[in-house]
Amino acid sequence: MAEQSIEAVRLSEVLLQDSPIDPDWILEGEPRARVAEWSRSIDGTTTTNVWDCTAGRFRWYFSVDEIVHIMDGSVTVSSDDHPERTLVAGDAALFRAGTWSEWHVQDYVRKHAILRQHLPGSLLLALKFAGNVRGALRRAKGLGRSAAQPTTAQREGSAPRL
Repeated sequence: MAEQSIEAVRLSEVLLQDSPIDPDWILEGEPRARVAEWSRSIDGTTTTNVWDCTAGRFRWYFSVDEIVHIMDGSVTVSSDDHPERTLVAGDAALFRAGTWSEWHVQDYVRKHAILRQHLPGSLLLALKFAGNVRGALRRAKGLGRSAAQPTTAQREGSAPRL
């Protein structure tokens, strides 16, 4: 069965399941975490999740790149190479794969998270090659790029960097 072209959800209505924090990581309090995955990329390397947590302080290991957008509440985060920063509703942050950070939830936090696994360099090269071949075949068949598909330059230049 083909994947749907659009998956949409109201993030505030995603039903979360208990997702206990490793007890060895907890530094203070009894934080209760919950999570739900609501979508997954076709290749399985990227997921979108909603996660929340009650008060507590803990260390967290990021095994994959994780981009978070705080939806509700706040959390103070820090790492060995980054000073404390309080993230509040509307803020976003990137936590890089293979790193630890400390999270201090004063009361409650709810986030939307995009998790992306890293692929080996050789696989990335093969995927790029396959994409180039697919593009060449489409051009040869006269299918080309539709007006609705932006070029790489258009995609890269469309969003201002902050």
